[in-house]
Amino acid sequence: MERTKIIDVLRSEATGSDVLVKGWVRSFRANRFIALNDGSTIKNIQAVVDFENFDEAILKKISTGAALAVTGTLIASQGSGQAVEIQVKEIEVLGEADPEELRKTVMQPKRHSLEFLREQAHLRFRTNTFGAVFRIRHAVAFAIHKFFNDRGFFYLHTPIITGSDAEGAGEMFRISTLDPINPPLTEDGEVDYKQDFFGKQVNLTVSGQLEAELGAMALGQVYTFGPTFRAENSNTSRHLAEFWMIEPEVAFNNLKDNMDLTEDFLKYIADYVLTNCEDDLQFLHDREVKEDSQKPTAERNELNLMDRLKFVVDNEFKRLTYTEAIEVLKRSKPYKKGKFKYDVEWGIDLQSEHERYLVEKEFKCPVILTDYPSEIKAFYMRQNDDGKTVAAMDVLFPGIGEIVGGSQREERLDMLRKKCGDFNVSEEELDWYLDTRRFGTAEHAGFGLGFERMVMFVTGMTNIRDVIPFPRTPQNAEF
Repeated sequence: MERTKIIDVLRSEATGSDVLVKGWVRSFRANRFIALNDGSTIKNIQAVVDFENFDEAILKKISTGAALAVTGTLIASQGSGQAVEIQVKEIEVLGEADPEELRKTVMQPKRHSLEFLREQAHLRFRTNTFGAVFRIRHAVAFAIHKFFNDRGFFYLHTPIITGSDAEGAGEMFRISTLDPINPPLTEDGEVDYKQDFFGKQVNLTVSGQLEAELGAMALGQVYTFGPTFRAENSNTSRHLAEFWMIEPEVAFNNLKDNMDLTEDFLKYIADYVLTNCEDDLQFLHDREVKEDSQKPTAERNELNLMDRLKFVVDNEFKRLTYTEAIEVLKRSKPYKKGKFKYDVEWGIDLQSEHERYLVEKEFKCPVILTDYPSEIKAFYMRQNDDGKTVAAMDVLFPGIGEIVGGSQREERLDMLRKKCGDFNVSEEELDWYLDTRRFGTAEHAGFGLGFERMVMFVTGMTNIRDVIPFPRTPQNAEF
């Protein structure tokens, strides 16, 4: 008999038919009721055992965490919580789980802290919380590819190993095959990278954007979806050393076109999760509501998880300039009463508290801020006519603040060369990038979405380490 996934069994109305399911035991009650889960859904199938028909030695091998193959007849459930259950005919124990060893793991059937679960990231997939998170992570990834494919974008794989620093921040991981203890040296005593594998110093990429621009200036519209790396010593709930980025680039788009695309994109993802991840989303929603009820009122979420997603889908995004936002913040009650932790002045990089105030209190909808001061944005962003600001945009969401950053790119060769000088970016190293401004330059725009930030938003998880299977952070590269 062919195996049927539990999600399909639970959807089935074919009572009276025989089925074969395989999965892991979540619980075994009264030597009679087995709750089995195979990862296809957060829901378990109940398998009912008439223990008089089975060898006691077999039943003793069945414990939480064990892997089973169960064959039986699908019947209408006699209990609450499920429509159907399996009347067991045959049980095969595929893999036992030692109860004593199990007590040391996250699979022990009790509530565990997220910190403890991170210590056993190889096992935390078995829990309801992380099963839900990673099924939704998959759904978000699929929605992203579907969104761009349906709109005629081309998926471009950009290099992981690069000789350029797209952000100009210098926080990159170096790659080398040279002897770390006795590397070859030049006459000046510097490391001789000409003898290295690539004949030059190279790093792990912080962004695929610059290469994506090259693709867009020939293919029209492309997107990247790949791993990126930051050697930033930040041990916070919002930072990872290895994470994934989605970066579309579109030829002939200006800043307004870029905002339109971004808004459609984010609404599409939120709607896709609401429509296609109902069971997992409801579990995470209920989990968050329960946790919020135990917090002081001031620390609770302004909106619950479901409402935050609907908030994105149902509202038009408010658009205003950075300068207008500064004025709004300075007129606000929190600013006048000294409630903001960080000061508000033109020229600052807005903090999360400022961004969330604009979204959650002032406008009560997602916000897109534009036209930021040149000094706090990257060299490739298009200079505005005022000489002080660039055609940049940030999208702000409830509960999280900035979720997307983007801009119209500087397409004018003379201006881009000036920006390289202002930001101390080597023209020689980026000559290939400047070439796109020499041969058929045109306006173009794009943005970047941190994939894990988006997964955090749609799952309600508050630590970025809980939405990536194996987090890489300072002093941590386990598994």
